[in-house]
Amino acid sequence: MSRRAFSLCFIAALILSATAFSQSFLSQYKGLPYQDSRYSGGPQKIPGKVLCAYYDLGGEGVAYHDADPKNHGSGELNPADGSYLNEFRIHEGVDTSYTKFNRKPDPIDDNPFNKIVPPADLPYVGWTEPGEWFNITVNVAEAGTYAADFLYTSNRGGTISVDVNGKDATGPLQITTTNDPADPVAWRQWHSSAPGCGYRLVSR
Repeated sequence: MSRRAFSLCFIAALILSATAFSQSFLSQYKGLPYQDSRYSGGPQKIPGKVLCAYYDLGGEGVAYHDADPKNHGSGELNPADGSYLNEFRIHEGVDTSYTKFNRKPDPIDDNPFNKIVPPADLPYVGWTEPGEWFNITVNVAEAGTYAADFLYTSNRGGTISVDVNGKDATGPLQITTTNDPADPVAWRQWHSSAPGCGYRLVSR
């Protein structure tokens, strides 16, 4: 099994290993795999589902870079009431929230404008700005080719990119807008897509 750190800009998702890249990044990297009272599984596993909200521990400039130090999801959109999801990573700069179902009278993430229905109570990273990034340490079970599907919403579209061990592995990947003009809420239309029509990343 191979330990790798992945840096993702804008939004992110599951990626892969590339042992051909320099090991110097890993030898100097001070971030640690995420863990808390509910998740203690160590590095996330590939193949498998990688949660962006479980980006590494280590703080600003090490595990992530955010445009401002406030989490605009936990503690702001989601009131600080002592609950796990409302206060998830509340003191970090990356903006996190979670999918909310069965909210009456107005549905939020289980709404009729979704392209797909996401899992309920799924932590996610949002409010992203150009130049923001975060690292995710993963364990890759086997070298090979992996397809990456991205679960996301985007009211304007944009690009993301994936680094492996500090080096650009993909270049800019286009993310199309999920906005539906019929929906009064511009950002909430969840979609799943593989940029570049099934873009594949190859580990060596």
